Amino acid sequence: MTGACRGVVAVVFLTLAAGCAPKTVAVPPVTPPRFPDFIFPAAPEGLGTPATLERHDLAWRWLQAGDTRAAERNFNAVLKEGGGFYPAEAGLGYTALARKDNKAAAEHFDRAVVANPRYAPALAGRGEALLGLGEREQALQSFEAALGADPRLETLRSRVEVLRFRGLQDDLAEARKLADSGRLRESRTAYEAAIAASPQSPFLYRELAVIERRDGDDTAALNHAKKAAELDPNDSRSLMLIGEIHESQKDYANALEAYSAALTLEPSDELANKIEDLRARAAFEAMPEEYRTIESAPTVTRGQLAALLGVRLDSLLKRGRTRNAIVMTDTRGHWAAPWILSTVRAGLMEVYPNHTFQPQSPVRRSDLAQAASRALGLIAAEKPRLAVSWRNARRKFPDVSPGHLSYPAANLAVEAGVMTTLEDGSFQLSRLVTGAEAVAAVRALQDLGELADRGR
Repeated sequence: MTGACRGVVAVVFLTLAAGCAPKTVAVPPVTPPRFPDFIFPAAPEGLGTPATLERHDLAWRWLQAGDTRAAERNFNAVLKEGGGFYPAEAGLGYTALARKDNKAAAEHFDRAVVANPRYAPALAGRGEALLGLGEREQALQSFEAALGADPRLETLRSRVEVLRFRGLQDDLAEARKLADSGRLRESRTAYEAAIAASPQSPFLYRELAVIERRDGDDTAALNHAKKAAELDPNDSRSLMLIGEIHESQKDYANALEAYSAALTLEPSDELANKIEDLRARAAFEAMPEEYRTIESAPTVTRGQLAALLGVRLDSLLKRGRTRNAIVMTDTRGHWAAPWILSTVRAGLMEVYPNHTFQPQSPVRRSDLAQAASRALGLIAAEKPRLAVSWRNARRKFPDVSPGHLSYPAANLAVEAGVMTTLEDGSFQLSRLVTGAEAVAAVRALQDLGELADRGR
């Protein structure tokens, strides 16, 4: 064979040899990852052949190099090989995410999750896709499922916390907006959603309780206000709310307990006065009906007047003179018996010579003036200067002469401001006393008694 022939044969051989050689697989350039936050969809142990795993890894490298077409081509090639290699579906999901096609991404991730409900890379990717679609709650659930499947995904943990916080802010803003517009039931639902997202936030329970009160549901409001106080015992606003609810229900004992606890945390004159007024109201509500209806009564009985004096001037009467040997035959079992006894012992009212008090007898203005003058005598004994102007004045009544037995008492009661004359200046000793007159007179005595008490 000639040299030329041998050369031709060699060329043909090399050409054939080149045609039979394996094709070179294209690989992506080495660059920094374009999507470092994407979670590589690693195959669980035992899933996929070595060739499948290699092609899957190559597809991911193309994605991180920024070539989504090459990545998609290689992931699809892996899927075509069969074997149910669902990590490639997750890979296609991330490829769609890189293209900002959240809808397609969610579909791919869903298929991977159907194949393996605890496949963390797909769950995390689906969360990102859902977030891009505006489905915040579903995204949060998917992220939480991914963390549950693989607690090592620390980067997701902060993501979840941020979403919870933003969700809480959005829910809270919506709840307040609904409340401001009067849509209380919807506002309550929004607050409940916020509480579900942040069950340890006391202010959420307190604000919900306020809305429930506006909606007329005091039972739910009280429960949530108590929950707020339990979570934050130093929150005086929750305690105030508890007090207000109890007060509206006329549960004065528990209302006072809540208000007193709030006052301890944040002292204020306003709250102290509120507590004092509530104590007085609680005492009033605990009184018999015969006492509670005095102010609106057209006339007043001796028993009612004794009760008024005994309740409102209790401190003064206890400091006054005491009569020990007192016999009354008609007050046993009477609702005002304790106060009748205290007013008689202090000398404000008298027992009749036949040892009866006659608690049902009506009170006339002369009777009220007599009781008032005796109470003023007790006050003057403690605060002489306060009584100078009362005792030195001599008022003229067109119907009561200075020599009348009832004149001193009437004069003193009017000069001290405890009683008033009628429009024509008359006193009218025999006129029946109304409930409003009796209450006004005893209240004036109470004010003067408190002045004397402060000056002791």
